[in-house]
Amino acid sequence: MCVRRLLVLLVLTLAATFSAAGAHAQAPAAQPSGKAERTVWYFYKVKWGFQDEFVDLFKRNHYPVLKEQTKTGRILAVRTFVPTYHGDGRADWTFAVAITYRDTAALTGPSGEADIVRRLYADQAKFRKEEQRRFEILEAHWDVPLNELDLDGMR
Repeated sequence: MCVRRLLVLLVLTLAATFSAAGAHAQAPAAQPSGKAERTVWYFYKVKWGFQDEFVDLFKRNHYPVLKEQTKTGRILAVRTFVPTYHGDGRADWTFAVAITYRDTAALTGPSGEADIVRRLYADQAKFRKEEQRRFEILEAHWDVPLNELDLDGMR
């Protein structure tokens, strides 16, 4: 199945989950053990006309910080996505990042990001200004920590 279809399926599943939650009480998803790797999807909806600027700022300032965290083993993988077409699906997002963390402790524990930023960017004022700009051109941003369900292992 192509990435586009998987992303559309993910968005539709999330929409169905949230709309069903209002209709009746639902048991929370099983939480993984602390030893299992964890994946989080980070979604961004960039204001119309600013997508290229956002991607450039993300690539220049945030992506290197994430790549440094892969060197420490905190993060196992960083993948970025854009929809194939504008208006694809519900068009709730224009840029997504999938980060796979080593485990729950790596996801929720200290990231060391401040030290990495100080080490990578000599001009801290420029870095802060560009990161502020990256968020100014967003319409929305949300994080979706995923809990994998093992349907074969369920009773």
